Amino acid sequence: MKVLVATARTQGDRPDDYHWCIEGELVRIGEVCAADLADPDAGCGCGRAFAGLNSHRATTTARIAEVPLSQADYVEAIRSSLQQQGWDPCGDCAAGEAVQLAALVVDWPVGTVVERRLDDLFVRCLADTS
Repeated sequence: MKVLVATARTQGDRPDDYHWCIEGELVRIGEVCAADLADPDAGCGCGRAFAGLNSHRATTTARIAEVPLSQADYVEAIRSSLQQQGWDPCGDCAAGEAVQLAALVVDWPVGTVVERRLDDLFVRCLADTS
């Protein structure tokens, strides 16, 4: 299935980029603090971050990847990550998030690099289709 994974590709295109995730790990779109809601370039940077499911770290760039996961495996990865971080591991919440994340990337080709600005994703680099 097509999912978002952490990537260092295009890091440095913005002066406030950071990449503390494990390259290729599954990422989600995390919660945003009050400071970043007002301005994603202010505050802590969570308004422009993708959160790593394994490392529990963050990156400002993600890549669309085809990963050999079932929908159930994807839900479990999200649920397990949330539980490890002390969040309520609600199975229905993880299932809903998995559906939303998959829907975000369905129309972009594998290899496309995206950035986040609060609730929006923007393409930084289209996949090389040549």
